[in-house]
Amino acid sequence: MSVTTAQADDHAMSRAADSSPWLFSPAIDLLAFGGSAAISMLLLGIGYASGLLEEETPDWTWITAVLLVDVAHVYATAFRVYFVPEELRRRPWLYLLTPLLGWLLGVAVCSESESLFWRLLAYLAVFHFVRQQYGWVALYRARAGEQDGKWLDAAAIYAATLWPLLWWHGHLPRAFWWFRELDFASESARWAAWTEPLYWCILAGYVGRSLYRGMRSHRWSPGKDLVVFTTALCWYVGIVALNSDYAFTVTNVFIHGIPYIVLVHWYQDRARVSLESDERTERGPAVQAGARIASWSKYLATLWVLAYAEEFFWHRGVWHERLWLFGAAWPWGNAQVWLVPLLAVPQLTHYVLDGFLWKRRSNPRLAS
Repeated sequence: MSVTTAQADDHAMSRAADSSPWLFSPAIDLLAFGGSAAISMLLLGIGYASGLLEEETPDWTWITAVLLVDVAHVYATAFRVYFVPEELRRRPWLYLLTPLLGWLLGVAVCSESESLFWRLLAYLAVFHFVRQQYGWVALYRARAGEQDGKWLDAAAIYAATLWPLLWWHGHLPRAFWWFRELDFASESARWAAWTEPLYWCILAGYVGRSLYRGMRSHRWSPGKDLVVFTTALCWYVGIVALNSDYAFTVTNVFIHGIPYIVLVHWYQDRARVSLESDERTERGPAVQAGARIASWSKYLATLWVLAYAEEFFWHRGVWHERLWLFGAAWPWGNAQVWLVPLLAVPQLTHYVLDGFLWKRRSNPRLAS
């Protein structure tokens, strides 16, 4: 990412004194990665029992999954960059030109072809989603100081994401899409059929190697294994096994957005700890717990308000859906060619900047 393009320097950290098989801590890792996947599977079970798999995603699922997680996590980037003056001063050209150029490029493309605009944005989003999952694996490897098995780790996470996408492209149309209908190009189903044995072999190889390392040398990597397993499970079930808009939504969104929201807050909290270490040691446990609750509350409330504001304009001006939540539709007419790319700027900025924010070499604070 990113966490999509996090390029961890495995060798430099192989002897790190604080190496750990967990990225944050056992409890936080299990909640962020395992908990988000558990929510997906729970909602999938509810959908199966209630018949929602045969219908479009209901409003309550859209609000919890798309609005409060998917859209909201985009604005977590602001807590990493735009709400941090010292970070803005560190790379002002990158942080200020990215949204401006993204908007201008979007206007240029949208003015020529609206369908091309959405197709390019969809593939950029897909690239971001895939690279984020690889980024988690890379960060886990760096955190544990792993030197061996890099290619198999990369092959496993890419197989877990790319093969379901290849299968999807070969079986269009489906009951779901990324942003809107026909935003993916159709391909021959033979590519997915030919590569399916390789997909299963790579995943089996990853499982075999993890078990071998764990039983022979007790070098378990439970957090990394959890990321690979939950990614493979959710992407396969949501894209290949089921042809359902509801199923795709609940399996796609939570495992992507929740860990990222946790990562940004954890990063900012660790930065505050390093700056206020003396003050924090004087606080009692109850005061520290209250401060954490207050911090999380302000953080999530800000993300949710910004997410609602964005969707307010999308639904009133473009989609003209869920007007019970956002109000009457606005006829934008020819202004859409300027306003649609403008509304896409937050997610476009998130996709691009995520490729810079989690590279350890260019972010000294991340390395520490």
